[in-house]
Amino acid sequence: MYELKTLLPQFDITLPTCMYELRNVSLSAGATPGPAAHQIQCSGAAEIESNNTKAGTCALDLDILGRQIQHLLKNQDTTAVLERQEKVLKQLEELKAQLGKIRASLGVRVCGKTVQHTTAYQNGGLKEVPLHDVVVNGHPNFIPYALLALKNAWRDLYTIDVKTFTHSTMADIGPAAREFEANLAKVSMNPALPKINVTLIWKNCEHTEMISSPTMYVPIYGEVNIIRYLGRVGPTEYRYENSPLCNEIDAVLDICYQLLRCTTHKSQVAMVRLLDKRLQQQQYFGGDQMSVADIGVYSSLIRMPAITDKDLTPALLAWRKRAKLITQI
Repeated sequence: MYELKTLLPQFDITLPTCMYELRNVSLSAGATPGPAAHQIQCSGAAEIESNNTKAGTCALDLDILGRQIQHLLKNQDTTAVLERQEKVLKQLEELKAQLGKIRASLGVRVCGKTVQHTTAYQNGGLKEVPLHDVVVNGHPNFIPYALLALKNAWRDLYTIDVKTFTHSTMADIGPAAREFEANLAKVSMNPALPKINVTLIWKNCEHTEMISSPTMYVPIYGEVNIIRYLGRVGPTEYRYENSPLCNEIDAVLDICYQLLRCTTHKSQVAMVRLLDKRLQQQQYFGGDQMSVADIGVYSSLIRMPAITDKDLTPALLAWRKRAKLITQI
């Protein structure tokens, strides 16, 4: 075959670490799969001329094929295969249990009997059903710090179990995302509390999005709207639909949404001034108690490194100190 020259020798290509690696089992010339590897010559089926100018192709030899199969089986790591098989079987059992819950929640007849549910009518008359696991797709450059803030704020009220994975479109998630994962793992979880499972996938996507339904792909775009969703299904202390400050909290979250999309420092400072007007002399944006509005503002300010202490008013600086004690970020 033709030999191709390296076009970009000065650049190092970082291969993704989230893909399977295939073992080299070739016995051809130049391959060294192990100490017992040897080159198998084709005898009688090809002739190589003394001047090395012309060579024939090796015909199928059953003896050579048999030795290749024996060599492959001999060098195959059976222990690793068994461990991988056990892991796959365990994942299949978990998937079967999840599908059973989904089918039960949809009212599908199982074995001729319809699964019955006991539901409670709380939260302003809304019908409460068991929550499905949610998936959040996010880019490492736009880390959803709200997940960590909510996990810390709800430590004694509600459990958010976040598991992170890396999509094949990301070669490296960077040090900030790895630190975020480590901080998520440090938060202790109480198994006695209600829980929602969140799968965070680092992906080369434009917007942070959440998929809440396993049966249909209807994403919820934006970290602020994800906060709204979790606030509605989380602990009752953070559900604000029946609060007299409901419109105020939504207005603060809308400002956060606009702040994250500002492209100039001047427009960012203008949004910060709006937040200061909303805060006024209150302890928090939701009054005297922490709310999802504070989570949204705190996470948004972390994601805007261009906004420094000089851009924040004394009221916002004092609020940030109080919020930091709860969010622990």
